[in-house]
Amino acid sequence: MDKPTLARELGAEFLGTLVLILFGNGVVAQTVLFPQNSSVTDIHLGWGLAVVMGIYVAGRISGAHLNPAVSLAFAAFGDFPWRKVVPYSLAQTAGAFLGAGIVFGVYRRAFEKVDPTLERTAGVFATFPTFPETLMTGLFDQIIGTALLIFLVLVVVDARNQPIAGLNPLLIGLIVVVIGMSFGSLHGYAINPARDLGPRLVTVLAGFPRNGMTDGSGVFWVPIIGPLIGALLGGFVYRRALSR
Repeated sequence: MDKPTLARELGAEFLGTLVLILFGNGVVAQTVLFPQNSSVTDIHLGWGLAVVMGIYVAGRISGAHLNPAVSLAFAAFGDFPWRKVVPYSLAQTAGAFLGAGIVFGVYRRAFEKVDPTLERTAGVFATFPTFPETLMTGLFDQIIGTALLIFLVLVVVDARNQPIAGLNPLLIGLIVVVIGMSFGSLHGYAINPARDLGPRLVTVLAGFPRNGMTDGSGVFWVPIIGPLIGALLGGFVYRRALSR
């Protein structure tokens, strides 16, 4: 089989991240807008399964990074070309943006019923600190969560840890589930700059007043910078402790 072109790889990253956000933001929207039918456990499981589906969509073509932090870590500690990091990140963010836009369109009438002024529901799409006065705590949370993600992804994809072919997407999805269950309450466990920035741009354009970007709070940078630092930390620990 011919090696995929960069254009095909970017298309796969776009579509994989689109699917990731459709299911991820979708499950949060359903939980927030219809709480009688859902629970926080649905969010953790939904995000994990969203990752699984996104990986299956893009894995054969691009490797299914779906996350600028993953692309950064693979470039720093693997054999992923540095020149592809920015294009991959842009494709991932664009897919996340479109996915969030579709979710908002699907649930728009429900938003109008539950939160007519859109002041309370931006968290469906983007992450925010539970305690606004502890922004640095959220940054530390994002660093640790993403470090765990990258470290464990590198463990899972290691050629020496392949007992069953095709199991990696499910295992990576379970990694996301357990991170959410363990570290999801302080800052929403974005652990992915594209997953947060793309949908956050949708909240800005859709008129959510408390969006973390134009409201003066400045929280938008935490789920961007934290995961990038965490990616390098997780990759470094894997390289020093477990890599050949």
